[in-house]
Amino acid sequence: EVQLVESGGGLVQPGGSLRLSCAASGFGFSYYGMSWVRRAPGQGLEWVSASNSGGITRYADSVKGRFTISRDNAKNTLYLQINSLKPEDTAVYYCAKARARGTGVPGPSLEEYDSWGQGTQVTVSS
Repeated sequence: EVQLVESGGGLVQPGGSLRLSCAASGFGFSYYGMSWVRRAPGQGLEWVSASNSGGITRYADSVKGRFTISRDNAKNTLYLQINSLKPEDTAVYYCAKARARGTGVPGPSLEEYDSWGQGTQVTVSS
């Protein structure tokens, strides 16, 4: 059974930083692309960033230069380093597993993903 467990969220002041983690189990983590997706209050899901199995990355324009996705295949863990946080970054952040095994970098279409974690709340407020 695929399990994705996010952690690391919290309340942070504008300009602050957080590091989110996603612990994966139940599948060959090192063979799959992974993404971070978020849902702001009252909004739909927004794709944020992706990493292919080898660590090639891509980002939504709204987070480029502030967010860094990385992965440790030996630890089956995906990370998201979030810097220069803004109030509009307030959201529940989810990690998602790509549906297809392979070396491609997943994209923003939510149809590309078949498993999601329970999410971790990030609140940016002074």
